[in-house]
Amino acid sequence: MTSLNIFRKVAVAEGISYLLLLFIAMPLKYWADMPLAVKYTGWAHGLLFVLYAAYLVLAWQETKWKFGKAVLIFLASLLPFAPFIVDKKLGKHS
Repeated sequence: MTSLNIFRKVAVAEGISYLLLLFIAMPLKYWADMPLAVKYTGWAHGLLFVLYAAYLVLAWQETKWKFGKAVLIFLASLLPFAPFIVDKKLGKHS
């Protein structure tokens, strides 16, 4: 399995964890007084974010993307739903 394939899987997992954090854990924390939802979801999301960044670097080296493309893919990790778009676009080119 290539670094790009692993990166795509991590990107999807990171995107899902981000959505869970934003749309489930945060409302539970603030509207239902359940701070542990953010604690555990945030921990998982943080781990996946680090993996996203690490595998992005490995995939960047493997595929020899230009710096700008790697930066855009990194910035996508900061936007909800964007990691899914990244995965779809990278799937067309692999």
